[in-house]
Amino acid sequence: MMRKLRLWALVPALLFTLFAQAQGITLNGVVRNSSTREPVPAVSVSVKGGGQGTYTNENGVFRLSVPSLPVVLVFSSVGFDAQESTVSNAKAALNIDFVPASSLGQEVVVSASRVPERLMESAVTVERVNAASIRNAPAASFYDVMANVKGVDLTASSLTFKTPSTRGFNGSGNLRFNQLMDGMDNQAPGLNFAVGSIIGVTELDVESMELLPGASSALYGPGGMNGTLLINSKNPFRYKGLSLQVKQGIMHVDGKYRDPSPYYNWNLRYANTVGQKFAYKINTEFIKAKDWVAADYRNYNRTGIIGNIDGSTRENNPNYDGVNMYGDETTADLRQVLAGIGQQAPFLAPYINTLSGQPINVSRTGYREADVVNPNTINFKLSGAMHYKFNPRLEAVAAAYWGTGNTVYTGSDRYSLKDLKIGQYKLELNHTNWFLRAYTTQENAGQSYNATVTTRLLNEAWKPSTGSTGWYAQYGQAFLAAKLAGANDATAHAQARNLADVGRPAAGTPEFKTLLDRIRKVPIRNGGGLFVDKTDLYNFEGQYNLSHLTRSFADILVGANFKRYVLNSGGTLFADSTGTIGINEVGAYVQASRNILEDRVKLTVSGRYDKNQNFEGRFTPRATAMVKLAKNNNLRLSFQTAYRFPSTQQQWINLDVTGGLKLIGGVQDLKNFYGFNTNPVYQLESLTSNPPAPKVANFNPLKPESVTSYEAGYKGLLAAEKLLVDVYGYLGRYTDFIVRTVGVQSKTGNVADLANRANWQLYSVPVNSTGKVATYGYGISLDYRLPANFTAGFNFSSDVLDNVPAGFVAYFNSPKYRTNLSLGNTGFGKQKNMGFNLTYRWQDAFLFESDFITGQIEEVQTLDAQFSYRFADRKTVFKVGGNNILNQYYRNGAGNPSIGGLYYVSFGYNIF
Repeated sequence: MMRKLRLWALVPALLFTLFAQAQGITLNGVVRNSSTREPVPAVSVSVKGGGQGTYTNENGVFRLSVPSLPVVLVFSSVGFDAQESTVSNAKAALNIDFVPASSLGQEVVVSASRVPERLMESAVTVERVNAASIRNAPAASFYDVMANVKGVDLTASSLTFKTPSTRGFNGSGNLRFNQLMDGMDNQAPGLNFAVGSIIGVTELDVESMELLPGASSALYGPGGMNGTLLINSKNPFRYKGLSLQVKQGIMHVDGKYRDPSPYYNWNLRYANTVGQKFAYKINTEFIKAKDWVAADYRNYNRTGIIGNIDGSTRENNPNYDGVNMYGDETTADLRQVLAGIGQQAPFLAPYINTLSGQPINVSRTGYREADVVNPNTINFKLSGAMHYKFNPRLEAVAAAYWGTGNTVYTGSDRYSLKDLKIGQYKLELNHTNWFLRAYTTQENAGQSYNATVTTRLLNEAWKPSTGSTGWYAQYGQAFLAAKLAGANDATAHAQARNLADVGRPAAGTPEFKTLLDRIRKVPIRNGGGLFVDKTDLYNFEGQYNLSHLTRSFADILVGANFKRYVLNSGGTLFADSTGTIGINEVGAYVQASRNILEDRVKLTVSGRYDKNQNFEGRFTPRATAMVKLAKNNNLRLSFQTAYRFPSTQQQWINLDVTGGLKLIGGVQDLKNFYGFNTNPVYQLESLTSNPPAPKVANFNPLKPESVTSYEAGYKGLLAAEKLLVDVYGYLGRYTDFIVRTVGVQSKTGNVADLANRANWQLYSVPVNSTGKVATYGYGISLDYRLPANFTAGFNFSSDVLDNVPAGFVAYFNSPKYRTNLSLGNTGFGKQKNMGFNLTYRWQDAFLFESDFITGQIEEVQTLDAQFSYRFADRKTVFKVGGNNILNQYYRNGAGNPSIGGLYYVSFGYNIF
């Protein structure tokens, strides 16, 4: 009996043992910074040689099940040396002292070759900004950090609309620069500008940003002629818990353009896991402020294809057209108005005839941008994702990113993007060796309107320009009366304007607001300023890394994608008044790499083929070599090609803009619709020459533009691996450059009638330049780690446009020289809980060319700073800082706002 009882007593123990073996052995531990003793979140904890793995939570704690003991655990994270720990006892808690990395350039990037590799060993130039850099940067927004990266120009159309660019051709909505957010093209499919600073990843959810300057179409497709920016978000399996950041600031402190006003930037992120297979996250960000003011009131001479700025004013120039004054683009020759008066009053004809000669051009009175654009910038982002791990090698992702708000954009005119809404939604399967991704971009322009056109129409709604009682008739009569009374020209013009403007609605009055709201809400096709755009993009793509099958010969990567645009503007932006327009693109790429000469040289070749239904297919090859000169000292050489198809607007836009100009796309159907084949279009220059000599403009079929780039660079660790040096030089050659040219068509169909400008119909048409342009440049950066957690950085870069054909407008828009200097500390004081960062930025003066305004951008100098204090035990950090703390106003694009100082304090909880 006792033996039976003992046997029965063993059953629970045996069952428990079997259950434990089935469930595995659970290991617990905590990872702390060996220097500060603070817990380290988001550390990868994996079993060496096995598939099990997890991450530490916000308290540095991890929990991992393993099938048996002993095991070797591998701990790794950005900014720390990877280390191993052998575990033989499951009962003992593991306390890991994680040692901060002692060398630079060891971070892993994927942008250079679409597969993970050390930054040090990239065969092309790559710049990487990690979450720690963003956290320590003296910047109000993570997008502002890009301005301090080597070779980067950042164009600000407004507070929240910023466009990074590299190697020239910089501007708002750069079409030659790709922005990919978690693998999705971040360009608004109809509006044609990247919206990374408006929707997408919130600041607390940014894991890293990788910048690939220069040609990158071979792997990332059309558009990557001057660079590709990859913005990567945090995986909820790795970054868990609640994170909060509140920034409160002040702008316009001197009251120069606007009264001092507050700045709000609030971020919230929450992520967690359910079991070991499911994880989720949700992010939100809210920004509110009174925007910077576009307040350049210098006169703009709209002559020929491109104009110029002079110093005249409304007081001394009756045809004044202020850069950021709208409504004054409407102009007429007063002689023709007076000629009409002379016909009605023949006794005045002899005097009127004495005014003949050069045109007396007079513009209508305009309003400031601050009068017609809502100053309240609002940006609200909401995003979330669900991740499911089928096994350690396969993970599924469903993600959504949505944003809305008000901002201002500079295109062919200034646009008030009001209640803009854009969403991106994706499904993705990620395997160790492959991925499949499907996503869509859904765009809704909301109540966005063209500020320039709306203001001109406001003037017309109050008092029409033409007619016997119109504004110009009143102006002409008053001008003539003043001249007959003996007034000089300046006095006569002033008296005429005062009379014609009697009763003009003053900005801010109820009458003005009523007129403005009525016009801006009417679609452009119906005679208002509203553009209705609900264009969508659908993309399907996949990639397979065959290296595990082909490694004996080469590492091979293949991929393909299908993209479809559905243009839907209701005829307000595109020629789609009768229905939506579809545009299909397909592409495929292959890459092969191999190490030779005892792994001292890595050769990589790749090629991509893309086809757009409206254009011939294009093939883009690339070849690179990475040569190991010594340990952590590498030479890189590359030959790259890139191209871009004309954008959706360059294909199908159909839009009336300033000065009676009609922007149209380059597809043949549009040219036929406007009768280019039956009613010739003439070169503008041929009609404005003296004497006029009409010459027909030949519009050849529009083609993609392309660039060929050669680059050499060096990256190395020197001075006991405390100094990281990166140097590059490049040469690029562009062909089939896409530009716009202005042509004139007779409204009557008779070329003789072109002698009267009233019969001109102006068209702006995209064409390919026959000339070739060259660019070249270089850059150097030095990053030095000093004792006691001090860091210093310096970079200098230059971009130059060469061999520009006579009369060619390249829109290069880049300073010849720029530099950044920084000094910081990530932890000083007794408990190493204080930090600071200073960044000085300088750029040379340069000419900025655009369809809106062409003008000189003055030299820019800014100083950014921040000081932080951390309470490690409470996982909180307080920061005080500012952008442009010396409050030296500057513009980085013609017609763009003047940017002053922004000062803030912030509170952050659990920011990792």
